[in-house]
Amino acid sequence: MIRKLIPLMLAPLWLAAEDWPQFRGPHHDGISREKNWLTNWPEEGPKRLWEAQVGIGFSSVVVADGRVYTLGHTKGKDVLHCLDAGTGRALWKHEWASDLGAKFYIGGPGSTPTVHEDRIYVAGKWGEVLCLAAKDGQVDVVWKRHLAKEEKVRVPTWGFNGSPLVLGDRLLLNAGAAGVALDLKTGKTLWKSADGEAGYATPLPVPLGGQPHVIVSSGRAYAAVRVADGREAWSLRWFTRYGVNAADAIVDGDQVFVGSGYRKGCGLYKIGAELTEVWKNKNLSTQMNAAVKLGDYLYGFDGDSGGPGKLRCVSWKTGEVAWEHATGFGALTAADGRLLVLTGAGALMTAPATPKGFTPTGRARVLDKDCWTAPVLANGLLYCRNSKGHLVCLDLRRGQ
Repeated sequence: MIRKLIPLMLAPLWLAAEDWPQFRGPHHDGISREKNWLTNWPEEGPKRLWEAQVGIGFSSVVVADGRVYTLGHTKGKDVLHCLDAGTGRALWKHEWASDLGAKFYIGGPGSTPTVHEDRIYVAGKWGEVLCLAAKDGQVDVVWKRHLAKEEKVRVPTWGFNGSPLVLGDRLLLNAGAAGVALDLKTGKTLWKSADGEAGYATPLPVPLGGQPHVIVSSGRAYAAVRVADGREAWSLRWFTRYGVNAADAIVDGDQVFVGSGYRKGCGLYKIGAELTEVWKNKNLSTQMNAAVKLGDYLYGFDGDSGGPGKLRCVSWKTGEVAWEHATGFGALTAADGRLLVLTGAGALMTAPATPKGFTPTGRARVLDKDCWTAPVLANGLLYCRNSKGHLVCLDLRRGQ
């Protein structure tokens, strides 16, 4: 009971506090429902509440019941860290032997843990899947699987990077040509898709025909499959250089948006018995991180890591660019009608989300370079990390 009260204790009464228990948040859209957080910062930036070193990687942060979870790689091991959300104090960690996987980049885990009820679910880089339970600093492995070894699922070029998704009594994973489903309680395989190289996005839940489905990326397509049995409802051929379909799809009503880097571009499609193209262009090539949709506009990064990326605002209806800002590569989240932008160089900015332009009301350098991971706002605290594992917690609560 005390743990469940912690998020409320961390936030003033006027702040709509909200945990962030899974990748892209509780609503799967990269948008926090929190309000009245600090949007004007001093020159040095928001108050730095704490810092921690969590190892090499690109795992995002999840926050639940006063705990922060993320993954990193340290000295030949992948490590799940559990920290106190308010102080950054290390509460416990769970580790396993793993290769860094530094293939043309720094390497390390790219998936994000998922917290559901009293369990933590982790998808490892090389096919490991773990269900953990923690109490009073004691960590127990409820079950564990290795999809590559046990199910002969092909490991993609840069390892598995999609985060686990809990839907009902199932754990959905981006593995194979169009996903794998495990029993949430036992880890038993319920179904698996055909052999194929998985993409790097996280399964996105969508209702189709009154039944739950997920959109999963492979190296060649985005497909919607039924949660009950993995049956494919539709597939969109989407071949990106090196098979890097990494940005999650975005669904609004009966339309789905997909985008990828390497100048592949993006497109909006109407969902029906078949997908019908609404528009397609190269205006929002989201290489690693998905955009966010606010109103009738998409906000996201166009371009690839190491290149001249731009932050862009693109019309959902037409695909036309409303504005662009020369930020370089980066990632973003949104809350209360505003953008929270972290550039690859470690500059944090916030600005109103509007098609009229990008006008930051706060900006500060909060990290060193190689920031590919989207910032996370939960219970008034903002978490930012870089690829070297430097994690900072910034206080955006008013009156603190």
